[in-house]
Amino acid sequence: MKLPTATYRLQFRNGMDFARAATLVPYWRDLGISHLYASPVFTAATGSTHGYDVIDPNEVEPLLGGRAGLEGLASALQAQGIGLILDIVPNHLAFSPETPWLDDVLRQGEDSAYARYFDIDWSAGRLRLPWLPAPFEEMVEQGKISIAGDRIQAGDLTLPLRPGSATGDPRTPHDAQAWRLTHWRTEAAAITHRRFFTVTGLIGMRVEDEQVFEDMHRLTFDLIDAGVAQGLRVDHVDGLADPGTYLNRLRTRLPDTPIWIEKILTGDEPLPDWPVQGTTGYEAAVAIARVLTDGTGVERIKAATQPDADFRAELAAAKDQIVTTELMAELDALTDLAMAADATTEWGRGHWRDAIVAFIGAFPRYRSYAAEAVPEADDALIRDTAARAAKGLRHPGALPDLARLLTDPDRPALRVRMQQVTGAAIAKAQEDTAFYRFVPLLSANEVGSEPDEPSMDVRAFHAAMQDRARTQPAGLTLLSSHDTKRSADARARLIALSHDPGALPGILDAVPALPDPWSWYLAQSTWAGAPDGDLHDRLPAHLEKAMREAKRDTTWTDPDPAFEQPILDAAAHVMPPDLSDLARRAEGIALAQAALQLTVPGIPDIYQGTEIGNYRLTDPDNRAEVDFDRLADGAVTGFDRVKLSLTRALLRLRRDDRDAFATPYRPVDAGPGQLSFDRGPIRVTVSTDGTPLSEAPAIWPPADLEPQSVRIERVETSRG
Repeated sequence: MKLPTATYRLQFRNGMDFARAATLVPYWRDLGISHLYASPVFTAATGSTHGYDVIDPNEVEPLLGGRAGLEGLASALQAQGIGLILDIVPNHLAFSPETPWLDDVLRQGEDSAYARYFDIDWSAGRLRLPWLPAPFEEMVEQGKISIAGDRIQAGDLTLPLRPGSATGDPRTPHDAQAWRLTHWRTEAAAITHRRFFTVTGLIGMRVEDEQVFEDMHRLTFDLIDAGVAQGLRVDHVDGLADPGTYLNRLRTRLPDTPIWIEKILTGDEPLPDWPVQGTTGYEAAVAIARVLTDGTGVERIKAATQPDADFRAELAAAKDQIVTTELMAELDALTDLAMAADATTEWGRGHWRDAIVAFIGAFPRYRSYAAEAVPEADDALIRDTAARAAKGLRHPGALPDLARLLTDPDRPALRVRMQQVTGAAIAKAQEDTAFYRFVPLLSANEVGSEPDEPSMDVRAFHAAMQDRARTQPAGLTLLSSHDTKRSADARARLIALSHDPGALPGILDAVPALPDPWSWYLAQSTWAGAPDGDLHDRLPAHLEKAMREAKRDTTWTDPDPAFEQPILDAAAHVMPPDLSDLARRAEGIALAQAALQLTVPGIPDIYQGTEIGNYRLTDPDNRAEVDFDRLADGAVTGFDRVKLSLTRALLRLRRDDRDAFATPYRPVDAGPGQLSFDRGPIRVTVSTDGTPLSEAPAIWPPADLEPQSVRIERVETSRG
């Protein structure tokens, strides 16, 4: 198996197609990467900006150039010695009649050959389609629903009807279908399929079924077998019914293909023993940010901005809110499964419901991985979670019985569904809710992070990297992605604040007084994103998202313009502060981050455009088009030039001296405020506070640059 030395993540769509990418291959070769890592290239829903809403997993997106265009790009890459990694999406497809398999299910119901492909609970009655802007009956009365040939029309939406049923008043054919149209507001409480988290437009797939697995991956396998692609990234593995069996099946089919998984590890959670190279690297990004953050400084910032905030309390409240509102339908389904699994106990529906809410609230990770059997570690985790959940209740109620059911090998249905829901609950509660409520230092609010544990010392970092060398030597190491809350350089500007809390007044003076926590949130966002410009366009959209994700004073489903408008006005007119000393420190921290990403155990993954300064906020801001012409022309100056120089030097070193980075990670004693280690003959030293290191002969920085926060040198040491 040939592994990459470094990958480059490219977002297709939004102006980037295969033909355009092919023209950039010489630039990527010069940069020093070994593999291009593509966002999903399969045919996606109309208007898709990201490609994860696939409608046909067995067709290459025609809008990007189709299969011929993809093969042309692959040929151009291979001519320069660069491979291609595909991003596959086995967990879900677009929940839309555009999806051919779903269109057939809508037409044929359970008689469709694809009825079992989708994770639909047919025992719960007709498939609910929460796509209407108003209740069905109301729209019929208003003449907004009609029959057109063999389809039913509701505004811009058209759906197929069962053969022979397209007659009479719209109510009659509608009642004859295997599905029913409902108002979008009913979705949270009444759906009959598995979603991706709480996303209306995505429906879960049953890839645990061998036929579904084969049909979902037919094109993927063909592209690998044909030599078009040489690696896979698997999206959202935690959504699957049985990730371990899925990955074993995938590995059996592709024994020599590198595979990485999108898996968020929390705390000291180990990666399960799966046949993969590793994760996409969020845990590495978190460790790098933490070792560069001054914990004492964070405490001072919190005392000045959110002295009474408690992240654990915020997370608990957010989980309870998410589970009992946005995941209400999933909660009801779990309650049904629990009652069906244990009809002998005296607990009523309310008891089971309370126990499930408490259990999910106490669950410390995304999920457990018990399938037919229950591994000892998962058994202990489930029972411990139930015990901790019971401590928060006046009476444990059904929790002991819930733990018994979840660890019973003969009760897989409840366990499998619970494992899928705990992941959705923590993702929505932590990343998409609590991260917008607890905001002392936003650099600590990152995918996979614990905001109340924002820092680690050098010794702990060395231990984490040595463990990574043992467990994920070929895992990806990212700093920025299409899903990170902030790009690495925006994060570095916030980390710099922890080293200089005295700069807070200058940051806060840039924004007006707003309801808590939005003055401080806006101040941080302004400072973090300022170097990329266009703040008056970017910040209002970002603040709108942040306020609605916080789900307190306004939400996506029930926005409050009176609350939002003053904050949006402030975002549209804010002027970033001029703090040149803090900005220079931030650049030093950004370089230290980049150097660590490129040299610690793992395979560095460069997100598009981050080889130079990149100061982006949460999506969609972090998916903005990249000016590749400027990069290819080398028309960069200042910090951009320095960061590009460092990135190129280390990428080329990795490419040209593969053996060096296959050697152990060896910590080296360094002075205060420094971190140093050897990888074979390469010694890496970074400043952990962003200040320049002393001048010394080095591979980097070159002689034409002044001393930086990073020094890469060659030392006499034995390999191995």
